[in-house]
Amino acid sequence: MHHAHDPHRPDHDDHGPASFDERAATWDDDAKVARAGRVADAVLSATGVDRSARVFEYGAGTALVTEALGDRVGPSVLADTSAGMREVMATKVAEGRLPRSRVVDWDLGAESIPSIDERFDLIVTVLTLHHVEDVDRVLGRFADLLAPGGRVAVVDLDAEDGSFHGDGFTGHHGFERDDLVRRLVAAGLDDVTVSDCGVLERGEGTYPMVLAVARSSQARTGGAGS
Repeated sequence: MHHAHDPHRPDHDDHGPASFDERAATWDDDAKVARAGRVADAVLSATGVDRSARVFEYGAGTALVTEALGDRVGPSVLADTSAGMREVMATKVAEGRLPRSRVVDWDLGAESIPSIDERFDLIVTVLTLHHVEDVDRVLGRFADLLAPGGRVAVVDLDAEDGSFHGDGFTGHHGFERDDLVRRLVAAGLDDVTVSDCGVLERGEGTYPMVLAVARSSQARTGGAGS
C-alpha cells in the first residue's frame, strides 16, 4: 500500500501515503461507490460466505467495499496504511455507517508486525496488492489470519503495460493470473480460482480486473506476527 502520486491524473488510486492522506476526505465518489458495489457482489458470489462471516479488509481505503457488503456479512476489521483513510473510516464507524466495524493500523507488508490473535472467515483486498512491495509476505500473513475454511478474495489489475499508473510507479503493473495463483498456493492456500471482475476505465484505456479466491489450508496452524 505504498503509492506514487501523479498530480496530472486526479482519479488515480495509486498515491503515496501522504497523497492518500490529503485526498481521503474527498475520496468517495459515485463511480467508486458503484465499483465497490459490483466488487462486493462478486466477492460474495465467489466465496459463498454468509452473514456470520468475520471480515478483514486490507488496504480498505474508505471501506467502500465493506460498506457495500453491509449486513450480508458479520463484523469487520478495516486496515489501511494511510492515516487519512483510517480517519475517514473511523468517522463512518462513529456515524453508524459501518456499525460492526473497527479500524486498525496493521501494515502486513512490514518486516515484523505485532501478534494478531483474531481470525477471519473472509479477507478482502481490492486494488491494493499491486502497490505492495512484498506480495508474498502479505499473502502469507493473510493465510495466517484465516479461520479454518476461511477465504481470501483478491481483486486487482490483470497484467498491464504500465500505462495505468504512468511513469514513476514502483509497484506491480498488475498480475498475470497464473502468477497470482502460484503466489496464493505458495502462501499455503488451497482451492484457488480466478475469474473476471469487471474493468477500470482510465483516460483512453480500459483495464480488466481479476478476482482470485483461495481457501485456508486446514492443516495450517500458527499465528500472524513477527
